[in-house]
Amino acid sequence: MSKVEEARAILKELQVPAKQQADLCCFVLLAMANIKEQDLWLSATNEWIRIHDVIAYTKEYYGVAYAENSRETFRKQAMHHFRNAAFIEDNGKATNSPNYCYRLTDEMLSLIRNYGTESWQTVKAEFLNSHETLVSLYAFKRTMRKMPVQINGKDFTFSPGKHNELQKAIIEEFAPRFAPNSECLYVGDTTEKDLVKNVAKLQELGFAITLHDKMPDVVLYSKEKNWLYFIESVTSVGPMEPKRIKEIEEMTEGVRAGKIYVTAFLDFKTFKKFSETLAWETEVWIADMPDHMIHLNGDKFLGPRK
Repeated sequence: MSKVEEARAILKELQVPAKQQADLCCFVLLAMANIKEQDLWLSATNEWIRIHDVIAYTKEYYGVAYAENSRETFRKQAMHHFRNAAFIEDNGKATNSPNYCYRLTDEMLSLIRNYGTESWQTVKAEFLNSHETLVSLYAFKRTMRKMPVQINGKDFTFSPGKHNELQKAIIEEFAPRFAPNSECLYVGDTTEKDLVKNVAKLQELGFAITLHDKMPDVVLYSKEKNWLYFIESVTSVGPMEPKRIKEIEEMTEGVRAGKIYVTAFLDFKTFKKFSETLAWETEVWIADMPDHMIHLNGDKFLGPRK
């Protein structure tokens, strides 16, 4: 039996759905265990690796080439299901980070090292008997890494990462200071794009929303002032540049509320990196200095302070 077939047999005996017994999923298990055609399962390891590394490993050692743009297929068909089943775990980085990695859980590693031995049936039975507990344990571990945030009086969690760290600061630090009593109409998450999306309210205000529109990272609405705050959370890309303003203007042609464009940064260093590209008539908020804002709007605020 080839190693791919052995991997499939393991997955079948672990009672995974047929779709997760496909060749792609078998290659994921082999790459993550670092098992080549002539290796014994006893030699399996569980080093941290990326999906890119799984694709490279499959091509080098099994002669099957998957395109780099198939990473999302690997994520949805294998990684997501294997993680939910506590076969693998991730390292807690943001999903869009180049350092986001997976590895076999210690329990899964211990199990597959026994495949083909006299102990297999016993070890497999123990694994399956404790499987529900394992799933809960690793789900709790993932939840503990998430950042709690309260939005519109309800509890949510953001996935770990600088982008979401800044979004949390926007909601908890920026909004009370500069958009008091405002409602969050939209905010995304790096793993759940539309964490909060009040479509009814957005449409009531005149938004023309399509599936292809790229919403600003955070949208706040002050009913008292009838102001909309469009806020981009910038850690690496996406400030309020003239082109971005134009995109939002096209999306909000029917909106009559006042529009405020804000670019938020975690620190002054990141702001300096983007300062030359920011559009005039916009605002800047830096989480490191939460009580202050930078107004890129000329004479609007020119004058002596009391």
